[in-house]
Amino acid sequence: MRYEIKGEPMPVALVYLEGGESVMCQKGAMSWMTPNMKMATGTGGIGKAFSKMFSGESMFQNTYTAEGGPGMIAFASSVPGSIIPFDIGQGDMIVQKGGYLASEPSVEFSVAFQKKLGAGFFGGEGFIMQRLHGKGIALVEIDGYVVEYDLQAGQQMLIDTGYLAAMTGTCTMDIQTVKGVGNVLFGGEGLFNTVVTGPGKIYLQTMPISQLAGAVASVIPRS
Repeated sequence: MRYEIKGEPMPVALVYLEGGESVMCQKGAMSWMTPNMKMATGTGGIGKAFSKMFSGESMFQNTYTAEGGPGMIAFASSVPGSIIPFDIGQGDMIVQKGGYLASEPSVEFSVAFQKKLGAGFFGGEGFIMQRLHGKGIALVEIDGYVVEYDLQAGQQMLIDTGYLAAMTGTCTMDIQTVKGVGNVLFGGEGLFNTVVTGPGKIYLQTMPISQLAGAVASVIPRS
């Protein structure tokens, strides 16, 4: 599978397949393609279906195969931001719910839970994330601009929930409550932050879709 990514801040991933090659994607992700691309829809099994549903993805996935020769298929970003390719064969990646766009069929899915289940349910976007493992290239959507950090062993980053887009599987993640009643009531931030501990690489996004939706809603006149 070959690919190229064009057009930030509204990018599109162009995927080029040889005859017989396939690419897997989230339901409804296809934007345009050559006529020889054949689609098949499935769940990938009950385990995969449950993992995708729980992590914010559709239970169904589409697989497109180039028949009779080379083919091309395009996957456009659903929000302003970036499309980042990850080579899953070099190590597991944990990505935000709804961030998966497309991948080679050899990429596997599972749910990535945090340690503190109770706190996580109130932690918003940062609680349930999706683990990508196996091998192959995966294309992931990032909301806004992406900022990358390499964390050393034991080094931490405190992140407002929702700004964590992805991290390598070697990182650990936890939910931390904001301390102090005054900070909670008057600080203007959420009740929880995400704490990521290295070693590993983290990918932060500058405009989570929830923040974008809130900003747009605040300026829409109410009848």
